[in-house]
Amino acid sequence: MSGNSIEVKSLTKKFGGFTAVDGVSFEVGRGAIFGFLGANGAGKSTTIRMLCGLLDPTAGTATVGGFDVGREPERVKRVIGYMSQKFSLYEDLTVVENIRFFGGAYGLAKKSVDARLPWVLGMAGLKGRERSLTRTLSVGWKQRLALGCAVLHEPEIVFLDEPTGGVDPASRRRFWELINELSERKVTVFVTTHYLDEAEYCNDIRLIHAGRIVAGGSPRELKDKVIRNPILEVATDRAVDALEVLQKEPWVLETSIFGTSLHVSVADETEGRRLVRERLAREGIVPQRVDRIVPSLEDVFIHKIEEQAAGGEGSAEAAP
Repeated sequence: MSGNSIEVKSLTKKFGGFTAVDGVSFEVGRGAIFGFLGANGAGKSTTIRMLCGLLDPTAGTATVGGFDVGREPERVKRVIGYMSQKFSLYEDLTVVENIRFFGGAYGLAKKSVDARLPWVLGMAGLKGRERSLTRTLSVGWKQRLALGCAVLHEPEIVFLDEPTGGVDPASRRRFWELINELSERKVTVFVTTHYLDEAEYCNDIRLIHAGRIVAGGSPRELKDKVIRNPILEVATDRAVDALEVLQKEPWVLETSIFGTSLHVSVADETEGRRLVRERLAREGIVPQRVDRIVPSLEDVFIHKIEEQAAGGEGSAEAAP
């Protein structure tokens, strides 16, 4: 048996004349936390729906848990858990009623649901709120309850589609702790997100843009492989003005805004620092600091998107 939980080859999905997913290929090892990252509309949810047997591929192949998603969708559904963007909970049911409903949907006997119930309540932090209507819960509680329902039947693979959208930072951190706990129990976790900072928690990543994979590897590999020039962080209370000035300079390779700071890619660190300070000073902008930084995955993504726009190599170099 393959050491991979998921194997995808040239998977494609077209809706009329629109290609939502364009020949993507990748593998996901057993027990890995696999991040499928990209902006809204990039093709993440369409891919995940094909892998869950919910949407037929137009072309290409994929196996999940050893089963072909095109020929054996029902067998795929038995070995996976799936948590959609909307958490798939029934607002008018209580916490326990939701858990029991999903247990029945997964074909679990009442005895098995009863055995798993304390774990789900503990994991979701909902002990003592078993009879609360789901609509009265906070988004963070709903999120953890939805995860508990998705893994109630102890699947070997769990798909999480934008699970942290609209969730506060503290709840996001707690949720990723739960994901790590699943991985430690050898559950394969396939997660889609547009929060690139979350990708730091993943073992393996693919960046998708306009339906095509544009880069792949571990967080460290992506930073080392994709970003080859120094990146300077320019801290200033006039970030927008500084961006407008610097992005016109030929010696600035790339620039983007991060909160109240800029990330500026240059060919040479020392010369770049000098040029940044001199150019901004002519506009009356004095940065608090200009420091070289370790690139973020957002820097990687911006670089790949700009490369695509300039007619870069595309997905041919992406899959390691």
